[in-house]
Amino acid sequence: MTLLDHPRTASTPDRAPASAAAPTGAYPSVPADVAAWVAEVAELTQPAEIHWCDGSTRERHDLLQLLVANGTIEQLNPELRPYSFIARSHESDVARLESRTFICSTDRDDAGPTNNWADPAAMRAELQGVFRGSMRGRTMYVMPFSMGPIGSPMAKVGVQVTDSPYVVVSNGTMTRMGTDALQAISAGADWVPAVHSVGAPLAAGEKDVPWPCNDTKYIVHFPETREIFSYGSAYGGNAILAKKAFALRIASVQARDEGWLAEHMLLIKVTAPTGKSYHLAAAFPSACGKTNLAMLAPSIPGWTVETIGDDIAWLRIGADGRLRAINPEAGFFGVAPGTSAATNPTAIDTLWGNTVFTNVATTEDGDVWWEGMTSTPPAKLTDWRGQPWTPDSGTKAAHPNSRFTVSARQCPSIASTWEDPEGVVIDAIIFGGRRATNVPLVVEARDWDHGVFLGATIASEQTAAAEGTVGELRRDPFAMLPFCGYNMGDYFAHWLDFGRRLRRSARVPRVFQVNWFRKGSDGSFLWPGFGDNARVLQWMIERLDGTACAEDSPLGSIPTADGLNLEGLEMSDEHLTELFAQDKAALRTEADDIEQFFDTFGDRMPAELRRQLELLRGRLAD
Repeated sequence: MTLLDHPRTASTPDRAPASAAAPTGAYPSVPADVAAWVAEVAELTQPAEIHWCDGSTRERHDLLQLLVANGTIEQLNPELRPYSFIARSHESDVARLESRTFICSTDRDDAGPTNNWADPAAMRAELQGVFRGSMRGRTMYVMPFSMGPIGSPMAKVGVQVTDSPYVVVSNGTMTRMGTDALQAISAGADWVPAVHSVGAPLAAGEKDVPWPCNDTKYIVHFPETREIFSYGSAYGGNAILAKKAFALRIASVQARDEGWLAEHMLLIKVTAPTGKSYHLAAAFPSACGKTNLAMLAPSIPGWTVETIGDDIAWLRIGADGRLRAINPEAGFFGVAPGTSAATNPTAIDTLWGNTVFTNVATTEDGDVWWEGMTSTPPAKLTDWRGQPWTPDSGTKAAHPNSRFTVSARQCPSIASTWEDPEGVVIDAIIFGGRRATNVPLVVEARDWDHGVFLGATIASEQTAAAEGTVGELRRDPFAMLPFCGYNMGDYFAHWLDFGRRLRRSARVPRVFQVNWFRKGSDGSFLWPGFGDNARVLQWMIERLDGTACAEDSPLGSIPTADGLNLEGLEMSDEHLTELFAQDKAALRTEADDIEQFFDTFGDRMPAELRRQLELLRGRLAD
């Protein structure tokens, strides 16, 4: 039997050479189960060498120089972008592959209708076939890592092996990777194993390519045994397995079993002119302003927003009974196009150096550029494929999913508490989507269960930037549709149960829904967005303090006519009315759509959310 025939166990025998099982020299001692697991993976994949990563600056430098020598990355102009690099992937390896992402639960119904399910035994057989010999001629890198600050009671640890030095550099930015994480495992922490290969073995004397990958791809999760396998891709979340694969898909199952929440949420600290601070968690599907809110530069005087996390949050009930959260990541893996000094000046300032860019364009003087970075593109660029580009080329200079990978410590708005091992106290939770109609600028949920209903019914209208019918309404509950590692009906029930536990222990956070993208009758956006979104945060915080009034509406509480701070904005009364208008006939039609969506989950759908839908219909009938 081999690793892929069965779940790992602490007693798995070491059948590879002793040198493959554990490092020698100054590297700290390796737990027996980690050493045995690494040896077993090595026996199957047959790497030429094994390197145990220590996470040091020296190691990162050496890997970057190796990647330059291999042609995988190029160094940018150090005077313009110090110690930064550009990678250009293979054209077939540019984004997350949801169609090749599998949840291999023992019971198909446990994966649910929103996940791709595969039989665990059959998938293990498939994986055994593709991984056999997949690392020949390459180095296997062993990366112990921590999601969350080392030693935090909210942190989790894992070990990923990979044959891609690009992935090692990326993982070293996105996690706390190295000897400290391995020592946490030695101290008894449970760990998640993750196996990754680009699937491009090298024969003796064969010349490598700059971006090795394979047309056959798998991103596979075994939730019961907490295992992750990825094959064929070196890009982003397909290969940085600590990110979506661990921190959301596997962690969501851990959270269900252990009584906490693993969420696709940003975390921010908002400080009012009084000096009092509040912490907010917010879930947004893609293209809904998530990164901009995480790094918000408020347009209103006296208010500040600090960044704790831009993508993932783990939430637990603390020892004091209050809801607390950490950002389990150590870096930002952000989408570049659309990021500019106008839309997100904090992100631009974060990228001053020490950054790895992937699939962006480069300028003649050795810097980076992407669509939306400036209002006018440069006259000449090298595009993401490495080809000459001009504004007349008729193609995008940067890939629409081009990325930057940078340490969170480099962000000028990073909060001093972003690595608090106990987590920050969450005062409010925000859900948002991209809606041209029906959904107001902001509503407040009536209670926790109504807030769960708002989260479960998040939707966005399809734009021309992605595949699908423009204007089509697509549900993305809690912004977790691609990332929940189990049946979402059970996930909704877990949220409801979590609220009941919160009610028994301490104050329950308020829940809000926002929509920055409401359009008027002329098709233009009604709300200016960006820094002015702080005005909505101000109303939320004043609601928390009991100093702002609200009025009831079918969807929830909304600001009174004078509730929002509009000072300095040129906004007509008509625009303000449109921002909060709720067409009952249209909402009744949408309620039917929600019912059809709920029916997808059959008897796994919690009765409480069906009750919330009927309450909404009752309010719409008035």
